Amino acid sequence: MQGLKEAVLSEEFRAALHVVEELRGKGYKAYFAGGCVRDLLLGVVPKDYDVATSARPEKVLLGFVKTFGVGAHFGVVIVCSPEERGCTVRTEVATFRHDGVYEDGRRPTEVTYSESPEEDVLRRDFSINGMMLDPVGLSAINLHAKVLDFVGGQRDLQDGLVRAIGNPERRFAEDKLRMLRAVRFAARFDFKIEPETLKAIQWQAASIHQVSSERGRDELTKMLTEGHAKRALELLDESGLLPHVLPEVARMKGVEQPPEWHPEGDVWVHTLLLLSKLEAGVKPTLAWSALLHDVGKPPTFRAPDPNDPKPRIRFNGHAEVGATITRAILNRLRFSNEETDQIVSLVANHMRFGDVKAMKESTLRRFFRLQDFPEHLALHWLDVTASHNLLGMYDYAKERFYAVPEEQHQAQPLVTGRDLIGAGLKPGPQFKELLREIEDAQLEGKIRTREDGMVLLQTLLARDNEQTGVQA
Repeated sequence: MQGLKEAVLSEEFRAALHVVEELRGKGYKAYFAGGCVRDLLLGVVPKDYDVATSARPEKVLLGFVKTFGVGAHFGVVIVCSPEERGCTVRTEVATFRHDGVYEDGRRPTEVTYSESPEEDVLRRDFSINGMMLDPVGLSAINLHAKVLDFVGGQRDLQDGLVRAIGNPERRFAEDKLRMLRAVRFAARFDFKIEPETLKAIQWQAASIHQVSSERGRDELTKMLTEGHAKRALELLDESGLLPHVLPEVARMKGVEQPPEWHPEGDVWVHTLLLLSKLEAGVKPTLAWSALLHDVGKPPTFRAPDPNDPKPRIRFNGHAEVGATITRAILNRLRFSNEETDQIVSLVANHMRFGDVKAMKESTLRRFFRLQDFPEHLALHWLDVTASHNLLGMYDYAKERFYAVPEEQHQAQPLVTGRDLIGAGLKPGPQFKELLREIEDAQLEGKIRTREDGMVLLQTLLARDNEQTGVQA
C-alpha cells in the first residue's frame, strides 16, 4: 500500500483530515467521499479530497478560517487550508443530501439536506465512486474496515466493474454526462461496464446532446489524455455514444486504405493504433490531433481507378479537408481559439513530412517555424509507427530541426513591411513577393543582418524595374 503511505503524507490529505476532525469536534458526521476513497483503495494517490458531512453549508462556511461557497444551492463549500494564503490546497465539503427532480438532464431542481451518509450515497453515480471513508487513524491495516460501503463499491472495484448505483436508467436520466463518465472510468481503470449499466447507456445514448458542449469536451479530453484513449474510443463505440458525440470519427469505420502504406487496416483501426500509443499526461492538442488527423479520409475516399497506371485507393486533399472538419468539430465543442488553431495546424500539416527531403532549404525552415514544431514531429511519429513504420522522413526532419537552437527557427524577419513602405512601396502582390524572397534568403542563410536585407531589397527592386522596362 505504498500509495496510501504517500497519500497520508500529502498536504491535500492533511488538509482534508483537518476538516473532518474539526467537523467531528463540533458534533457532526464527516467522512472522505467519492473518488478519493476509490483511489485510496486502488493504491493510487488522489489528486484531491472531498468531504461529506451532516453539517449544513452555513455551519461549514462559518467553521473555518477561509471558506467560500461554490454551490450553495447544492450544499457545497470550499475550505482552504489555513496555511495557504492563496488557497492552493482546497477541500470540497458537501452536506449529505438527496436530490429532487432532474428536469434538464444535468442538475436537480432542488435538494434536501440529510443526516444520513447512506441516503447521500444513493444519489451518486457509480458504486466505485459511492463509498465513504473514516480517515482518522487510517492505516494500511484498517483501511477496508474504515470504509462505509452501502452500494457494493469494494466488490465492484475487485471485480473491475463500473456499475450505476440503483436504477441505471434513472441515474443517466438525471445527469446525461454520467454516460460519458462511465466510459471514462471504465477506460481509465481497464474495467468493464456492468451489463445493465451498459444497456441503459445504449438506450439513452441519443440524449447525450443535452450535455453542454463544454462538459462533453472536458470528458472527451480526459479520455484522450489519461493513458487509455484506445479503450475509451472502443467503449464510446460499444456504448452507442460515438455517433452522437463524434459522428465524424464514427465514419472512419470500414474506410479502406492502400495496404502498401497501411497494412494495419482501415482508417478506424489505424486511428485506434495511434491512440494506443498516447501516454498518460499527453498534451490535449496532440491527443486530439491523433484522433482527428485522418478525419478527412472518409469524405475524400476514392476507389482504385483501373485506368490509373498505378491503381490504388486515394484520399486526395484529405489533410486540407480534415483541417476544415476538425475546425468545425472543435468549434462545436467550444475549444479555445489557441487550442483550435494548433490542432487544426497539426491535422493540416501532417502529410508534409513526406516531402521534407525534397524541400528547398527555405521551405524546410519555414516548415520548422510552425507553432510547437516538436508536436508536429510527435504526431508524425505516431502516424508512421501506427502504419508502415518507415521512419526515414521522421529521422531526417528531427535531425535537421534539432541541429540548430530552437530560437533560431523563430527568428524575426530581417526586413519587414514597414521597411518596404519606407522604400516607397505600397502593399500589394509585389510587396508580398518581395517580403517572401527576402525571408527565403534569410532562412537559407544568404543574409544575416538587416543591412544585408536592405541591400537585397534594392537588388530585387532593380531586377523588377528592369523586367517591367522601368528605369531604376
